[in-house]
Amino acid sequence: MYVIVTYDISDDKRLNKVRKTLKKYLYWCQLSTFEGEISEGKLAKCKSEVLNIIDTKEDSIYFFEVQNPKNINKKVIGIEKNYMDNFL
Repeated sequence: MYVIVTYDISDDKRLNKVRKTLKKYLYWCQLSTFEGEISEGKLAKCKSEVLNIIDTKEDSIYFFEVQNPKNINKKVIGIEKNYMDNFL
């Protein structure tokens, strides 16, 4: 499945831990957004890891699960950020 994850983390330490965790599973496409193909099992593991990091009374993470990524028509206005360009 294809997943888009957005987050709002109030503490910098937790923010960095969440970002590091999400990087293991998805592509970082904007400062508070990750996206990519992922299996249901890996998604469940990702959610579990993130839940152990965040404070559910202060932070929020949205997981948009798309069964068919062909149904998404992504248009970018301005500079498209691709953090994968940093890798050799």
